[in-house]
Amino acid sequence: MPLGSRDRPLRDQVCEEIRNRIIDGRFAPGDRIVERELAEELAVSRVPVREALRTLRVEGFVEDVARRGVIVRRLDRRDVEELFDVREALEGMACRLATAKADARGLRALQRHLNRADKALRNDDLTAVGKANADFHDEIVQLADHHLLAGMLEPLQGRLHWLFQQVEDPKALCEEHTHLYEAIASGDPDRAAAEAIRHVNHNREVARHLLFPEA
Repeated sequence: MPLGSRDRPLRDQVCEEIRNRIIDGRFAPGDRIVERELAEELAVSRVPVREALRTLRVEGFVEDVARRGVIVRRLDRRDVEELFDVREALEGMACRLATAKADARGLRALQRHLNRADKALRNDDLTAVGKANADFHDEIVQLADHHLLAGMLEPLQGRLHWLFQQVEDPKALCEEHTHLYEAIASGDPDRAAAEAIRHVNHNREVARHLLFPEA
């Protein structure tokens, strides 16, 4: 599957491709990522693959293991709990800011993501549902229009998108996003922040159940 957009550096395209494969499960925890094989598959040199893997190490998606090379990292319970801790704090802030700043155009953008998720749900396309839901959250950060907040979230976005795929009931998640949209559209920042925190904590419980059922 060759890459080739001239609008972005090749290393960024390769990084996004590997990250997406991890997020949607095509690369599972513990899978080896062989630089040479991936370079051949994507029809690129090994240099952008090597650079992409360097970025993904920093993001926490891959790690080096003796005698195995680069593998997809398995997030443990502490990793997941800490991600949810950060998500709760920053998403509550993002929703508060977005509510204060969102205009009709911004609300329509949020509604489009809800519509995409609903359509994907009707088509039983769970990958597309996850993408639409992740885009919904990214749109909230855009509407918040806070450079420091966006900068703090940027290195976490990939892992947060992975969390968005840990869903037991996609329909219920879409309904939660509708409630969050309504809270933002209400113009009440306190209501939106409270709804965001409820949403995050409910998804924390779902992720715990799915990822660590023995706990």
